[in-house]
Amino acid sequence: MSALAWIAVGSLTVWVWLLLGQGFFWRTDQRLPAGREPARWPSVAVVVPARDEAETLPLSLPSLLAQDYPGEAEVFLVDDCSGDGTGDLARSIARRCGGLSLTVLTPGEPERGWTGKLWALRHGMAAARERKPDFLLLTDADIAHGPDSLRALVVAAGPEGAGGFDLVSQMARLRVTSPWERLVVPAFVYFFGQLYPFRRVNSPRSRTAAAAGGCVLLRTEAADRARLPESIRQAVIDDVSLARAVHRSGGRVWLGLADRVDSVRPYPGLPDLWRMVSRSAYAQLRHSPVLLAGTVLGLALVYVAPPVTLVSGLLAGDTVAAAAGGAAWAVMAGTYMPMLRYYRQSPLSAPLLPFTAVLYLLMTVDSAVLHHRGRGAAWKGRTYARPEAAPES
Repeated sequence: MSALAWIAVGSLTVWVWLLLGQGFFWRTDQRLPAGREPARWPSVAVVVPARDEAETLPLSLPSLLAQDYPGEAEVFLVDDCSGDGTGDLARSIARRCGGLSLTVLTPGEPERGWTGKLWALRHGMAAARERKPDFLLLTDADIAHGPDSLRALVVAAGPEGAGGFDLVSQMARLRVTSPWERLVVPAFVYFFGQLYPFRRVNSPRSRTAAAAGGCVLLRTEAADRARLPESIRQAVIDDVSLARAVHRSGGRVWLGLADRVDSVRPYPGLPDLWRMVSRSAYAQLRHSPVLLAGTVLGLALVYVAPPVTLVSGLLAGDTVAAAAGGAAWAVMAGTYMPMLRYYRQSPLSAPLLPFTAVLYLLMTVDSAVLHHRGRGAAWKGRTYARPEAAPES
């Protein structure tokens, strides 16, 4: 066989393994578990870190205040040094909308060794713990919840102990309105699921743990046991770090796709999406040049090689390369279709996944370049260098 054919066969082999051996990552059936409503509804404190969120709060905060929840619940919004009046706007929305009570906190700039979001969560969780809630709902300021979202999350968590979850997280349905959002966003969730297969996360026998930071219901006792958020104070990818901390401390974790939780943050152009991905891509690789090189080669073999070997094989008359490359591309597109259906996008766009993967490859490389220039992991005016090990406390 030619070298081109070997590359095509290698790519097809990887895709067959991904199809069958990577926790069925491509399926979208991991939705919030149904359960029995409790005899006594546990108390919940909702903690919302917010930095310069005046644009999104009118679309998200009213949905939290209007939660149809039978138990005690209140909202703590942490104004993380916003310059756009986020805190005052939140108070105004609460006065106008009513519903759950709202407390706005202003902790000031983060101390050394803390990322901004986790610093905000520290103060929001500390204030919430004074009320001794049974659960903490950690949700981002750009996330809108259906009126029964909190009720469904608590039911899904179940009773404490055997059969119950200590952390229940939903991957919010991201906005897909602009052409670039339709091209990039479903792939973002698809790639996340490939890294952290939801079925594997949800298996009690698995060591894989992950969460989606936009919507995390956390049992307060589990947060105390895992020393959250202090134990992950420097994490840039805070949601996965939080889930791993809960898992390490003996907690059960569940992660799935959302039906009642939506992101309202717009990413209208490619630069907006580029910044979203590149700010944390290199941190995902633990700032390792070796892992970066392996990722680039892996993305090239898995996503770029199938269409390239198909076309090149047809032009060169190499039937093995063309057949294997075409089969790999077909498997790739087939595994992507369920995610496109979840996002209500045409399955005809599935063959474009190699092009989107190239964009993600470039975003990842750009993330590494920005890191080495001292501008990595930048978000809303803050830049986080490579974290050192957080000190024990």
